[in-house]
This record gives sequence, C-alpha cells and structure tokens, in this order.
Amino acid sequence: MAVRKLVLYKRKFSLYKISMFFAAVAFTGFSYGGDATSLAKQSQNPVSSLIQLPFENNANFNSGKDDKTLNVLNVKPVVPMSLNENWTLISRAIVPVVSQPGVSGTLDDDRKNGLGDTTYQGFFTPAKAGDMIWGVGPQIQIPTHTDSRLGNNRWAAGPTAVFLFMPGKWVYGTLLSQIWDVTNSGNEDISMFTMQPFINYNIGEGWYVVSNPVITADWEADSGDKWTVPLGGGVGRVMHIGKQAMNFRVAVFGNIVKPDYASDFNVQFSATFMFPE
Repeated sequence: MAVRKLVLYKRKFSLYKISMFFAAVAFTGFSYGGDATSLAKQSQNPVSSLIQLPFENNANFNSGKDDKTLNVLNVKPVVPMSLNENWTLISRAIVPVVSQPGVSGTLDDDRKNGLGDTTYQGFFTPAKAGDMIWGVGPQIQIPTHTDSRLGNNRWAAGPTAVFLFMPGKWVYGTLLSQIWDVTNSGNEDISMFTMQPFINYNIGEGWYVVSNPVITADWEADSGDKWTVPLGGGVGRVMHIGKQAMNFRVAVFGNIVKPDYASDFNVQFSATFMFPE
C-alpha cells in the first residue's frame, strides 16, 4: 500500500512539474522571429504548408473501474508535399505512446506501457486556397501496438476530410473521419467515427485560445457506450526559443457523454516544433 501511494505521489508530482514548465515557458519573454500571430494561424490549419512535429500528452483521469489515470503521449508529425502547381499532399501520422492501468483484483492488474496503434492521414488539398480551405484523403490504422491491451490486431481504413475558414483573427472548421476494419472477420471488428470541431481566436503576440474536442462514435460498442463527447478548451502561445519556432498549449476537457468506465476528464499539454518555409 505504501509503495502504491508513493507511485501515485510521484505521478501527480510529475504532472505538476509538467504544468509548471508550460507556465514558465508561456510567460517568459523569449525573442520572436517574424509575425508570431501569422505563424499561430498557420499552425492551426491542418492542411497548411508548415512542417510540424507535435508532442501531445493526454492525462485521462478517473479511467476504468478503479478510477485510475490513463496517459497517452501522441507524436504527430505533419509533412506537406507539393504534387504539382494545383495540388498538395499533407501527410500526418499519429503515434501513441500509452501507459494503461490494470484492474485491481484481476490477473491482469499491472500497468502496461508501450506503443499503441499508429494512424496515417493523407489530405489532398488545392495548392491555391479559397475562402474555404479543404482537404480529403485516406486514413489508415496500423496495428503497431506492443501489448494486446494497447491496441487492436486488425488493420482499418476509411476516408478523412477537413474543412476550415480563417477570417481575421479566427480559425475554425472541423476534421471528420470514418474507419472500418479491412482484414478478416473476427472478434475485434472496427467501425469508428471521429469528428473534431475546432475554433481558435488569435489574441496577438502569438497568444490564442482554442477549443478542439475530439468526438468519437464506436459503432461496434453497446448502444449506451457508443459516443464520447468532450467539452472544454485551453490557451496556447507561439514563440521562438532561439531560432526554433515553438507552439505550446494547455487545455482541459470534460466528457459530458461517455461509455461506462471511460475517463471523466482530460488534461492536455502539447509542445510543437515548427519549421516554416
């Protein structure tokens, strides 16, 4: 019992240190290079010509029967590639590093740490954007998990799309996707819908406020456990640390609709390396 309490204390202390780091970065006067607000708007456009390397940590509290913490660090590189004078391909991968708690009193009560399943998204978007910016393409889920509890053994694929507008200080739109399993039938069928509406308001000097909840529907789940609907938002800042352009953000989301034993709320920290043209 004492050992568990010590582990829990260290975990909470680590989250505290992370939050203090983000606060220190956000309020420290680093030098800016170029227009930070313009760079912030580019970073908020999922199909911009900006190369990005985000590290997004999600601490999901009160998860499972024992109300433990599920932690997921998503590494999400974004690389644009010009196909011709009319079209650009935006490639994005989502590689989750998962720390999943076990269930007390069962044979599998140990915490599992490792890779989850990787997702690839490819958006074909016009090279010359109009008032509405859009992109469509494939999404593929690849079973890269390192433990059976951290993923699904099936490959899955389907369409994905993004639509957004960027008037003045605003960036708003939505990401949509639907995937189905594409391998042999079994006990792990996949049919998952995801919608991420997002709205950003850029205050100035790289500061912005954001709400971008990830709404999901698991069509294979029982009727009362299909939907997860979070509500919340946060604040971020784009800046230069030396010559490196960075985007820091902190956000909190509460699940107002969720399956049984899903997390009650999520605290998200992200640090993104940006490489403007």
